[in-house]
Amino acid sequence: MKNITKQFPGVLALDNVDLEVKKGEIHVLLGENGAGKSTLMKVLTGAYQKSSGKIFLNGKEINLENPRHAMDLGISMIYQEFNLAPHLTVQENIFLGRESSSNILLDDKEMYRQTRKILDRLNVNISPKEKVKNLSVAYQQMVEIAKAVSINAQVIIMDEPTAALTAEEKNILFDIIRQLKSEGRSIIYISHLLEEIKQVGDQVTILRDGRKIDTVAASTDPDRLIELMVGREIKELYPKRNVKIGSEKLRVENLSRRNVISKVSFSVREGEILGIAGLVGSGRTEILRAIFGVDPITTGKIYVDNKEVKINSPKDAIEYGIGLVPESRKEQGLALDLAVDENISLSTLDNYIRHGLIYKQEERRIAAKYKDELKIKTPSLNQKVKFLSGGNQQKVVISKWLCSKSEILFFDEPTRGIDVGAKREIFKVMNMLAEQGTAIIMVSSYLPEILAMSDRIVVMSNGVMTGEIDGSEATQEKIMKYATRNMS
Repeated sequence: MKNITKQFPGVLALDNVDLEVKKGEIHVLLGENGAGKSTLMKVLTGAYQKSSGKIFLNGKEINLENPRHAMDLGISMIYQEFNLAPHLTVQENIFLGRESSSNILLDDKEMYRQTRKILDRLNVNISPKEKVKNLSVAYQQMVEIAKAVSINAQVIIMDEPTAALTAEEKNILFDIIRQLKSEGRSIIYISHLLEEIKQVGDQVTILRDGRKIDTVAASTDPDRLIELMVGREIKELYPKRNVKIGSEKLRVENLSRRNVISKVSFSVREGEILGIAGLVGSGRTEILRAIFGVDPITTGKIYVDNKEVKINSPKDAIEYGIGLVPESRKEQGLALDLAVDENISLSTLDNYIRHGLIYKQEERRIAAKYKDELKIKTPSLNQKVKFLSGGNQQKVVISKWLCSKSEILFFDEPTRGIDVGAKREIFKVMNMLAEQGTAIIMVSSYLPEILAMSDRIVVMSNGVMTGEIDGSEATQEKIMKYATRNMS
C-alpha cells in the first residue's frame, strides 16, 4: 500500500500511509484506537474506496471494487466480531455463497470432504457437521481461518484475534498462524497486547492519528513501541496509589447458582480493589451478574454495609449503590444510538424528569461534569456513543455509575479492546474512585493487570472459589496454581 489517503467529510482518516508486507510474513499493525488501523484494512479489503494512493499485490497494481473482489484476489479479513451464521454447520459456513453443487443439488459430500481436509491441515479437531453456535469462541475463530484458507487467501488480516481466548487457546492459534506463515501466506495481525508481538510477529508498523510513524522489528522494546504509538513516554501503565482501606462495604456468603457457581464467599472494603482471577468459564463474570441481580441465585446471602439485602434485579442493585461495568460494553453497557449525555444519565433518568418530560439542561450539565472529570474525548455531548473509541465508550459507562453515586463498582474486563494509552486512563479512574472510598471488584483475564491493580485476589476454578491471595504476595504462578484446581 503506497501513499494511501482516505478522506471522509471533514475528517482526514488516513494521510499518505505506506504499508509493505512480505510473502510469508506476520506483520503486526499497532496503534491507539482512532489511529487508522481499521480504516486502512477496510481500504485493503475493498470495504472503503481510497481517496488516493496505490495498492500492489505480488508487484501488480490492483484497484479493489468491493470486498468480494478482494476475496477473489486472495485478501481475507477475520474480524474481531465473527462473520458467521451460527445456525449453520461448519462446512456450510466455510462454503457459504460458494457451495459445491451437482446439477441443482448441493454436493454435501464434496463440501464435507474439502472441509475435513482443511481442518486436518490446520490440526483443528471439530466435525464439519457441527453447528457453529455449539462451538467455543476459539473454535469459531478456527472456522473463520478455515474459511480464509478455503478461498486460498494469500493475505489474511486478523483483528484482535486473541481478545476472548484463554492462554492455551492463544498458543493453539499462534501455532496455526505460524503454519500459515510456513505455507507462504502473509498475515496482518492487529493487536493491543504488546506481549503477543514478540511471540508471533516479524515486523511492526505503527500508526498514529492516521499517519504511519515507523516500521520496526517485532523484537523492539515494548516501551519504545508504546512511545511510538502515543507520541510520548508512558512511564507507568499501572499508576501507583496509596489508599487507606476502610470498613467492609460488600460481603457475600455461600453464594450459589445451580451448575454455575457454588458456595462463594468473600468481602470487599471501602477503597479496596478486589481482583477476581480464573480461566475463561471459571465463573468470574457469573459472580458479578448474580450479585448485580442479572441472574438469579440459588442460595446465599448478600450484605451491604453489614446489612443483609435482597437483590432480585439490577434495579435493586442500583438502589443499594452497586454499579456494573460489563464485559461487553456495546451489548450490555451502552445504548449505542443514543448520545453521550443520554447514556450517562440512563441509570438516573428519573432525576431529570419534570412533568413527564426530560429536563435536558440539567442532564447535559451533569454529563458535562463527568466528561471533564474523566476526560472523555467527544466532539460534543450530542455525539452518538457508537462513534466514540473503545476507551471513551468505557468512560461513558463508568460515568453512568458515577452519576448514580455508586459506592460499589464491578469492572468486568475493563480494558478489553482498549489501546495502551486509554488503559492507563481507565486505571487512573479506578484509582481515583478507590481514593474516594469506592469498593471495587475487578475481573480480568490478563494476569499482569490483576496483579498490578488488586489489593487482594480471589481465584475461581469451575465455579468454585479455590484461593484468596494478598496482593503483595501474589504471583502469576500462585494464581495459575489455584485457577487449575478443581478441574476434571
